[in-house]
Amino acid sequence: MDWNTRKLTGALALMAAAGLPLAAQADSAIATENEMVVTLLGTGTPAPLLDRFGYATLVSAGGQLLLFDVGRGAVQRLWQVGVVPGDVDEVFLTHYHSDHLISLPDLWLTSWLVPYGANSEPFRITGPEGVTALTDGLTAAFAADIQIRVEDQNLPAAGVEWDVTEFTEDGVVYDHDGVTVTAFTVNHGEKIKPAVGYKIEYGEHTVVLSGDTKKEDAVIEAATGADLLVHQVAMAAEAIAGNPPIVAIMGHHTTPVEAGEVFSAAAPGLAVYSHIVRLGPPASPDISLEALVEQTRQTYDGPLEVGADLMTITIGDEVTVGTADTR
Repeated sequence: MDWNTRKLTGALALMAAAGLPLAAQADSAIATENEMVVTLLGTGTPAPLLDRFGYATLVSAGGQLLLFDVGRGAVQRLWQVGVVPGDVDEVFLTHYHSDHLISLPDLWLTSWLVPYGANSEPFRITGPEGVTALTDGLTAAFAADIQIRVEDQNLPAAGVEWDVTEFTEDGVVYDHDGVTVTAFTVNHGEKIKPAVGYKIEYGEHTVVLSGDTKKEDAVIEAATGADLLVHQVAMAAEAIAGNPPIVAIMGHHTTPVEAGEVFSAAAPGLAVYSHIVRLGPPASPDISLEALVEQTRQTYDGPLEVGADLMTITIGDEVTVGTADTR
């Protein structure tokens, strides 16, 4: 895929030709040469919140757009930052909880349509064992839609096929034009396997995404000295913390104090929270964002940001944090 002719000029041209508003100039989501830009498209959980969509993280580097997990609203968030869905080069999945992949069929099928990508090549996706079964199932589930659009709109059948990379061991799972992605196993609980995190490297820059995990040495190892560590976190209000379902959920995640220990050990240039699990009444003070920071500071005193949807982190000569341009 020729990024230089498609990612900006082609994307915006498609939108304009269709008479659609230009949702953004996409400058903040697209890395310039020698930079990486990480955009937190969604920082939430299964909770249907309008301010925190489902977990999805876009990484721009080396003229490539890589999307890690595809939670609820990921396609809408891409559109908000001026990225045409079809311009995502590859999707990477961390595990198979629904809130991390519920928008995958949306991205896959919308990328096939004009003017949202008009893809004529198979959709590229990488994930741990199980991704082939997932994509085969989606093809079967949407067989009628696919047949109708091929016959009625003359869409190329190849554009809705899959190009799947399924891995069963830790290691490099993507290596293209100077960008490498390494998968590493994390601990999301005894019954939630496989589950992985990802380390993305380009030039001298490194970004690590923890995936959903308990406190995990593999995250520390991958993120030691990284420019950016994006880590999940979970909190439960004291009033319900002892309820069996809450105990089970918390047992699958990292608390703020534990995350602080991970940050202190890895010492990334910047630590950022995403996939922020807060269990309890919305107004409960012990699951507030202020409480999240306060608890993290018990074990970590370095650079920290609480992620928000559409936050961008640009990694160049220095690491800067901003908000995606959605004009």
